[in-house]
Amino acid sequence: MAQAQTARSTSAPESAADPATQEKVEAARDFTFHLLKGIKQIGMYRHNEARFPDFLARAHESIAAYTNKHGPLSLKVEQQNFMLHGEPIFSEDTPLPYKFYRDGIRQLIFRPGLRIEELVTFTLIALSEPDRGAEDVLSQLWRAGLEHLEYVVVEGFKMDEVSEQEVEVEVDKVVGYLYSRLKTNSDDYLRFARVSADDLDSKMDGVEQMRGLVVSGTYASDDLKARLQREITEEEHSRLFPKLVSAIFQVIEGGVDDTALLEEVFVQLLDAMLIQDDYGTINQIVLKLRAMGQREPGGSASLLLSHFTLKMGEEQRVMRLAEVLKTTRPKTPVDITRYLQALDPSTIFSVLNALEMIEIPENRILVCDVLAKFAQENPQPFVQRLESERPQTVRDMVYILEKSNHPDRVKMFGLVMLNKNLAVKLEVMNIIARGRTAEARKLILDALNDSVTQVRMLAARLLPEFDRDKAYVDLVRVLRDANFDKKSLEERTAVYSALGATGLPGAISMLLQILAVKPTLLNKKKVVEDKLLAVAGLAGACSIPSYKALQGVVEDKNQPPEVLTAARKAMYQTKKTLFGETAGNEEA
Repeated sequence: MAQAQTARSTSAPESAADPATQEKVEAARDFTFHLLKGIKQIGMYRHNEARFPDFLARAHESIAAYTNKHGPLSLKVEQQNFMLHGEPIFSEDTPLPYKFYRDGIRQLIFRPGLRIEELVTFTLIALSEPDRGAEDVLSQLWRAGLEHLEYVVVEGFKMDEVSEQEVEVEVDKVVGYLYSRLKTNSDDYLRFARVSADDLDSKMDGVEQMRGLVVSGTYASDDLKARLQREITEEEHSRLFPKLVSAIFQVIEGGVDDTALLEEVFVQLLDAMLIQDDYGTINQIVLKLRAMGQREPGGSASLLLSHFTLKMGEEQRVMRLAEVLKTTRPKTPVDITRYLQALDPSTIFSVLNALEMIEIPENRILVCDVLAKFAQENPQPFVQRLESERPQTVRDMVYILEKSNHPDRVKMFGLVMLNKNLAVKLEVMNIIARGRTAEARKLILDALNDSVTQVRMLAARLLPEFDRDKAYVDLVRVLRDANFDKKSLEERTAVYSALGATGLPGAISMLLQILAVKPTLLNKKKVVEDKLLAVAGLAGACSIPSYKALQGVVEDKNQPPEVLTAARKAMYQTKKTLFGETAGNEEA
């Protein structure tokens, strides 16, 4: 321990006295200065991801200048700082080094050619908070697979009767030697350190070794077994497949062009990842194949991508996805969305069949949102299902077609108006009304003549949402129809309410004229009924003029008692809607 401390104390002045070493340290500090500055800007504008590369541009220029002149930048990770030749690199306190130190990372190596995208990814990983649900830094670095960033991890070094500081010094020596054996000038991503025991003995001067030691231990506790099992599971799920995929792509880039063999390999890999519900790795395969296909159009990668996406959309595999979504909410719905978006359009029927199995509404919407993009190009499969006898299927198809914004979707909805299910027809009418187009208005106007009372009532209520002037003309025509008085009171009330909802002065004037009529012994019942309908119309207007009109009716003591009561209730409800709960309570 004393030897190690002496070595440290002597090395620092030497590095400070060496101009070449000091130049490296200053260049590294320039990089970390701009990195911290970029981190602060990202923290202020976290929502503006498009500007992250701009915030880190100076840091990227600094690291590029360092690596171009001095080669790879190898930083030693300590709890409070990054070190280079025994000198601290950060000029101010920052929690950044501790995040890496906590996960066992003891060295970070920035290699020449580091891209700005890799620096952005590294920075976002450093800013992540595992305490708030994010993965640990080590797992994120492994998943990111940054080509020009390497790291050395140390785990599990501990010796009885030896302090942690002594262990740390000796472990640093071991790590430094192993990393020197790990370096290579090749372009391979997989590098191996080949070290013999004799090599290690000759290099580890000053590191005490214990030989002939008999170790007695205790049985593993249940907690330890559970933790080890979790680590094994994480290794299988989070790390094994990415390693395997990386190795396969290195084989492809090495020149293997046996397409049939590679297709079989990728299909087997696809099935294995579906069993593990690892949709993220599947999406990475699609992205890599697509990138390779763009670099070499018409090459083997394009054929592999086409075959792979076709297999992704086959019925048994899509049904596997549907089983996952049937009764459970996925942990990473974005991965499932990307999986579905990557499918070939020819597999759309498999996805539609799988949609029938899903019970959770949020998961159905997730699938429907993806299907809407397919419906833009080919709406026919969805139109066919509009005639389904299952209400939920019809609702899903209407949602998909509406979200697709297909120009002929309103005409397609006409098929739903022939559906026997009343609830479906009413729901579709509300969806159609959102379009506010001439075609949508015509469909709603035709529904005024539907054989079902509820459909006619809803059509009357929806008409003012399109064109108030046209709605006024259409509703007055309905009121003056010879058969209007034969309709139910509920339907007539709906028509009057819709007339008032137009808010036009002509409508308000017409309703006030009805209220001004004085009943006689012969027509008292009819006049009172018309007055009640007029009050419903003023309530439907729900505006300041209608409120004043209702107030005038309430103050008119010549009105029948039932009309006064209805007008008073409508006035209170209008005021409550216009001015809020407090106004309604005070008036009451």
